[in-house]
Amino acid sequence: MASMTKEAFSLLVEQYEHLVYTICFQLVRDAAAAEDLTQETFLSAYLHRDAIPTGYERQWLGRIAANKAKDHLQSAWSRRAVLPGDEALAAGLSPPAEELALSGLGEADIRAAIEALREPYRPVCRLCLLEERSPEEAALALGRPVKTIHTQLARGKRLLRERLEGREQHGDLP
Repeated sequence: MASMTKEAFSLLVEQYEHLVYTICFQLVRDAAAAEDLTQETFLSAYLHRDAIPTGYERQWLGRIAANKAKDHLQSAWSRRAVLPGDEALAAGLSPPAEELALSGLGEADIRAAIEALREPYRPVCRLCLLEERSPEEAALALGRPVKTIHTQLARGKRLLRERLEGREQHGDLP
């Protein structure tokens, strides 16, 4: 498709706004998050408007919306704080690395464990866990795609959890 005008894009938004919201809501089951994801979908679509396949606008927007919602669910799960009585703990799942930090590990222990991670996990975990930056901010700082940062953060957290749980089991931690 040739370069889409702002007016043409506005018509596209009007035409498919309800569809995009519905897709997002069906996946995340949260009205506020679905509204945010709808905005993110159209922002992404606008930034890539020259790539919209003629005649397939509906499918293209639907795919972006579904991907945004799935990314949101994945990132929400990976940074989710487990509260006492949470069903995930009752099911025998290990708590996320952040919960281990809150359950008695000192900041120095966490910092040392993060600094001991191998590349590419160390800088991602340092930015997101120690400096509390968002994955999007870490992606900009490191020059990596956001999706890559989400993956590396999830894997880094898993490595941290394994390392910290191993130290606890061997009595290396208080």
